[in-house]
Amino acid sequence: MGFTYDYDVLVVGSANVDLVIGVERRPGAGETVLGSDLAVHPGGKGANQAVAAARLGARTALLARVGDDANGRLLLESQRSAGVDTEGVLVGGAPTGVALITVDPSGDNSIVVSPGANGRLTPEDVRAAEPLIRASRVVSTQLEIPLESVVEVVRQLPSGTRFVLNPSPPQALPAEVLAACDPLIVNEHEARVILGDGTIGDSGSGDDPAAWVRELLASGPRSVVVTLGSEGALVASAGEEAVRVASVKVDAVDTTGAGDSFTAALAWKLGAGASLAEAAGYAARVGAVAVTRRGAQESFPTAEEVEAR
Repeated sequence: MGFTYDYDVLVVGSANVDLVIGVERRPGAGETVLGSDLAVHPGGKGANQAVAAARLGARTALLARVGDDANGRLLLESQRSAGVDTEGVLVGGAPTGVALITVDPSGDNSIVVSPGANGRLTPEDVRAAEPLIRASRVVSTQLEIPLESVVEVVRQLPSGTRFVLNPSPPQALPAEVLAACDPLIVNEHEARVILGDGTIGDSGSGDDPAAWVRELLASGPRSVVVTLGSEGALVASAGEEAVRVASVKVDAVDTTGAGDSFTAALAWKLGAGASLAEAAGYAARVGAVAVTRRGAQESFPTAEEVEAR
């Protein structure tokens, strides 16, 4: 008998409230402009991934920190209504993280993020959650929480638990974290930062994503996924050639949160035993549904909606 996991996916990451106002134009210094009614949305890469996985049917838990305030209660309610186990969500220590977003008529946005409680998710918090990590088949995280806490997640991983990382917003990663990634999921911008600015191209890889995959694998991860937008994705495990996964052609309405739904779907399918290419193909279908709907968490599909496409 193999070990029985309580959770298919544990997401360790951020939980923000997005405050969105539409404006005719963004204000200059010292200027006031009037905008649309305020829209309040649950967000944050960690919270988004957890909702996306739970909607697909994964037994999902979230390890995060929110403030003891109305925004924190909104985020907890959003998680619970999607079916996420919130026992690992810590409350207090700072206000809930907030993203202040202004959007102009062309769709361009300006965003100011106050990390708030996300910045207070400490290595001590991660160590205290060791039973939750041990009970999870796959652990997925991002970089909207302190890097030292991501390092601690890696140190707490049991041998049978798979670690998935989307390094967003990107920064240089310690070898210890890179070596645990299975896979490391990056877009082109994130790949450039992880490899060091200028590495892509200087080594002759230029605009060849397959070369980026080889360079990324050489930096230590067990497997790599490079997402290429409308061009699909490239996937490879250490010692293997890259395989291209086709994108799904749709009329995109709003790409907010699409990358989070892709990562969540990939993590769940890998935990269920799918190959990297199979999991990425399914994740591409999930992301394709998400971009046809407005918003982040409210756009994430159920497994039935994915199958119906």
